[in-house]
Amino acid sequence: MGHQMNFFDNDVLDCPSTEGIKYAGSKLKMIPHILRLARKVSATTVFDGFSGTTRVSQAFAQSGYRVISNDIAVWSEIFATCYLLQHKPLHEYYGLIDHLNGIRPIDGWFTEHYGGLPNDGVSVQRDGLKKPWQIHNTRKLDAIRQEIERLNLDIHDKSVAIASLILALDQVDNTIGHYASYLQNWSTRSYNTMVLKIPKMFQNEHRNLIYREDIFNVVDDIVADIAYIDPPYGSNNEKMPPSRVRYAAYYHIWKSICLFDCPELFGKAKRRKDSSDIESYSIFEDFRKTSDRHDVSVVAIGSLLSRIQARWIILSYSCGGRAIAKRLQDAIAENGHIVDIVAVEYKRNVMSNMTTTKEWVKNSVSPNVELLFLIKKK
Repeated sequence: MGHQMNFFDNDVLDCPSTEGIKYAGSKLKMIPHILRLARKVSATTVFDGFSGTTRVSQAFAQSGYRVISNDIAVWSEIFATCYLLQHKPLHEYYGLIDHLNGIRPIDGWFTEHYGGLPNDGVSVQRDGLKKPWQIHNTRKLDAIRQEIERLNLDIHDKSVAIASLILALDQVDNTIGHYASYLQNWSTRSYNTMVLKIPKMFQNEHRNLIYREDIFNVVDDIVADIAYIDPPYGSNNEKMPPSRVRYAAYYHIWKSICLFDCPELFGKAKRRKDSSDIESYSIFEDFRKTSDRHDVSVVAIGSLLSRIQARWIILSYSCGGRAIAKRLQDAIAENGHIVDIVAVEYKRNVMSNMTTTKEWVKNSVSPNVELLFLIKKK
């Protein structure tokens, strides 16, 4: 594992335009490097195991790959259906989007829990809680989401409508990019009135597949040439509980918008009960150790690598994640051979050149570094 590596130079690879919401796990800046690694191997089918906002899946699909996209989140499935199963020209959605933009606002469940009055610039309301949107936008949300349900659209058209709604709400929110907490003072953008637009869809060359499953429930049955794996990360701070900030907690409102189920809520952020730490547990965000003192999250990654049905794997991992570099290296070595490593430092937005595995282990202490491993499976 101490052998010389081959690295790319720092030129920027042109890549397709993708679309998504503000997202803590976004790989927007990593997409050129991900595509560059994929192009080093002979592959036509890609399995994106933790697709999130689907930006990486979108990029692969537009680059000519057949994509198998999976994520446990229902809002991820909505985005995947919208972008990866597109089968109509965009102009056929003009009428639908115009109709939804013209719906008269109403007071409903979302306004009751998530809408706030301007209050001279302060988002704290009479109930003492900060809010993620101003009331003029939650009233539009209530009316539009109710109308989407009333229209009884087919699964793809409904996904396009909901994706458009989420993208519009993301442009007028009062957050720093997630919904586990909200800003004290109203953001400038929250005063704007949201407007739905047709998502930037594209014609897919292949028949892509979409799953909404825990990855361990599907990994044994999915065969692809290359797998892109970007597991959720917890904190490195072992004094913290298993996680106070899970991805399910970050994006609970998107789930409520997709399901339109008016769930039981709790806490100051009015989170869904099923986004609590106990109910939304992910083994990849677990800080604990096994009985033989191995990191639970690293063991999970090793198990996943062993079960993936692909000759090549691109593993994305943040140095701010739970996995300790040396133990992660051992987990990779048990299942394959590292062919290339790309290290992108977000703080300076540069790509680092690390010529040996010893170097990346040594330099993995920085929380600003995102690592991409191109692995050839044993």
